[in-house]
Amino acid sequence: MAVRTMIDSIRETLADEMRRDETIIVLGEDVGKKGGVFLATDGLYDEFGGDRVIDTPLTESMIIGASIGAAINGLRPVPEIQFADFIMPAFNQIVSEAARMRYRSNGAFSCPITIRAPYGGGVHGALYHSQSVEAFFSHVPGLKVVIPSTPHDARGLLRSSIRDEDPVLFFEHKKMYRSVRGDVPDSDYVVPLGSAKVTREGSQVTLVGYGLMAQYSLEAADILDSDGIRAEVVDVRCLRPLDTATILESVRKTGKCVVVYEDNRFGGYGAEIAAILAEEAFDYLDGPVVRVTGPDVPGVPYNHVLEDWFMPDPERIATAARRLAGY
Repeated sequence: MAVRTMIDSIRETLADEMRRDETIIVLGEDVGKKGGVFLATDGLYDEFGGDRVIDTPLTESMIIGASIGAAINGLRPVPEIQFADFIMPAFNQIVSEAARMRYRSNGAFSCPITIRAPYGGGVHGALYHSQSVEAFFSHVPGLKVVIPSTPHDARGLLRSSIRDEDPVLFFEHKKMYRSVRGDVPDSDYVVPLGSAKVTREGSQVTLVGYGLMAQYSLEAADILDSDGIRAEVVDVRCLRPLDTATILESVRKTGKCVVVYEDNRFGGYGAEIAAILAEEAFDYLDGPVVRVTGPDVPGVPYNHVLEDWFMPDPERIATAARRLAGY
C-alpha cells in the first residue's frame, strides 16, 4: 500500500499491464519519448521501446482507426487522445466502427481498445482544453464509459478496462491528476466495470457524481454535516454500463437526490440519472431531483472569474442540497 496521485496510478498501471501482456500497445500524440503532455506515459518508451509505445501524427481519426485494426488482429491497444476536446475527429471511428464491431460481425470480432483522454475544466484551459464529452459516448450501445475519482479506482478500473474484450472510453479529469492523492494497494486488484460506490453514508439526501464532481460532492457533504444534514454520496465510476441498483437503493433510503455533473446542463449525462429516478424511484421521492451542472454556454471561459462561474463547486452543491433537504 502506498500513497499515489491519479497520474502516478495511471502511469504505473499502464506499465504493469504492459509487462503482464505483450499484446498491449500504447499509441498517441507525444506518448513516446516525451511521455505524454501530462506525463501519463513517462518512462514507457524507455522500457518497452518504439514498437509498443508509438508516437503518431496529430490525427485522431487515424489513432483510433489504427487501434481498431490492431485490436481485431490480436493486439490490445491503449490509444491516448491528448485532450478529450480533440476526440471529435475520431467520433465516426469510435461510434460507427469500434462500438458496433461485435454486433456487425455477429460476435466473430471483438474490439478490445481502451481510449484514454483527459477531460474537464478548472485548469484555465478555456474552450478547447476544458470540455466534458462523456454524454456523447454514453449514449452509444457497445461502448463502455469509465471516469474514476480516486487513484485507487483509477488503477482498478484501468486494469478492468484494458482486460475487457470491448471498447472502453477511460476519461481522466485533468484537474485531479496531481491534486488528488490516495492509498493504492500493490496487489493486482481490479474494480469491476459497471459498479458504483457509496463513498459516504447518509440519510437525508443523496449526492450523485463522478470524477471531480464525486470529490466535490464529498466536500459538499462535509459542509452539510455542519448544518446537521446527513448527505450520502454515490460515486458513479462507470457511466456505461450504469449501476442503477446502487443509486436507486441510496435514493430510496434518503428520498432526495442531487445529481452533479460539470458538462452543459441540457442533455448532460446526469439528466439520464434523473430520468431513471423519475421512472423507478418516484414513489420514494420526497422532492424533485435536482441537478447542479455547468451552464448552457458554448465553452468554459478563459477568464478566471468566468471559469469559476462555469464550474460547479462544493458550496454550490451544498446550497442545492440544503434547499432540497428543506423541501
